Amino acid sequence: MAFRRSIYKSRAQLELMREPGLITAAALAAVRDAVRPGITTGELDAIADRVVADRGAESNFKLVRGYRHTTCISVNDQVVHGIPGSRVLQAGDIVSIDAGAQFKGWNGDSAITVVVPGSDDAGLTSARQALSDVTEGSMWAGAAAMATAKHLGDISAAIEDHILGAGPSALGVPYGILRDYVGHGIGRKMHEAPSLFNYRTPDRGAEVRPGLVLAIEPMVTAGSDQTFVEDDDWTVTTTDGSDGAHWEHSVALHDGGIWVLTAPDGGAAGLAPFGVTPVPLG
Repeated sequence: MAFRRSIYKSRAQLELMREPGLITAAALAAVRDAVRPGITTGELDAIADRVVADRGAESNFKLVRGYRHTTCISVNDQVVHGIPGSRVLQAGDIVSIDAGAQFKGWNGDSAITVVVPGSDDAGLTSARQALSDVTEGSMWAGAAAMATAKHLGDISAAIEDHILGAGPSALGVPYGILRDYVGHGIGRKMHEAPSLFNYRTPDRGAEVRPGLVLAIEPMVTAGSDQTFVEDDDWTVTTTDGSDGAHWEHSVALHDGGIWVLTAPDGGAAGLAPFGVTPVPLG
């Protein structure tokens, strides 16, 4: 019989997840600071790679099916899993950067979305920033719900409610929530059970209790939720050409409360609007 690891970690194991989370956060911060018109996605990937290596960690993305990069970088109608390379960023592009680090056998995973500065199209910039803000807000809504949730479905409902409650996108339609790509557990592996949907399902899901660590990652579009995988077998792109956004944090629940492992402040700033205060692990 195959051994199945529990989805719940001990307090000591949660503490071992702090450093890979902070390394992941540092890599994304360095990339965010470097985003500008004229830089390539490959150059951004190299920045993240150096940060991870300099902190004594390794890219957990490179451990996935032979993937050769430290980040996934997706631009405009690409929602997730874009491969870094020669693409040159333009002013006004909406760019999601997903990164992770493995340190001493434990993993961090996080993603941000950035609108490249410098565009003279205020309407486009505003619409793309709104998409990013709604997506980020839904991630924090899910993280805040984790503090009191009984089952995973409570977190999923909070994410969906935030997105749908934002009203229509700049296209005049509800924001789309990707159905085929979801959040997940994280620990010894970057992707572990359980799956965390970004929308309601009939199943209440696993019990939420201390020891649970989730990568909460809503993926949202300005139009249809329908996507296809490009010929590179990785990049997920919207079928209607609408823009996409992706935000993610790795969040731990312990006896005292929640702590966002991939945020230097533990998630204090992002959780504050929801009335939740993170509690340090130790």
